[in-house]
Amino acid sequence: MRNNKLFKQKITKEEINVLPRKSFDGEIVYIDSLDAFHEFFPEINGTKLLGFDTETKPAFKKGQNNEVALLQLSTDCKAFLFRLNIIGMPSALTEILSNEDIIKAGVALRDDIAGLRKLRDFEPAGFIDLQDYVKEFSIEDNGLKKLVANILGFQISKRQQTSNWEHEILTEAQIEYAATDAWVCNLIYQRLKEIENGRE
Repeated sequence: MRNNKLFKQKITKEEINVLPRKSFDGEIVYIDSLDAFHEFFPEINGTKLLGFDTETKPAFKKGQNNEVALLQLSTDCKAFLFRLNIIGMPSALTEILSNEDIIKAGVALRDDIAGLRKLRDFEPAGFIDLQDYVKEFSIEDNGLKKLVANILGFQISKRQQTSNWEHEILTEAQIEYAATDAWVCNLIYQRLKEIENGRE
């Protein structure tokens, strides 16, 4: 664990609320057909770092479990949203998720990966759970919203988190939210890696 003077161990709701609000404003690629998937797959497969997240329709009844509906992968300027409830889980997509040379950075990855493996099994490789990584920087508050505020210096909205991700057409708010969550994971990893490599 490194001696960290750049970030807070803990960050309060009040400290977050005074920060500027940001969301992803780069290009969003909405993939809801296999044709679109095959068009953009080479671009994603050639990337070395992707922010990672998934969305699942909330279950409000006991014993009900919904499958992962959306997978988000993001560079620092382009987000790819895969409507898995429409296109399924193409085998080529599991190649990315199994490729140790492509870093997939996200938060609380265990359930996300388990959910994806129910759609099509694969051997996960190249995943970095930011909740583990930030321990090296003495950061204790490790939910995504708090990590964004602490490390990136802005706040993000989590309002769409419990919305219906299986809806036939996702709203603009859902699309922006989903892209933002994956994008900030990419930025957080880059920021921590810069510090770790002494480029701060």
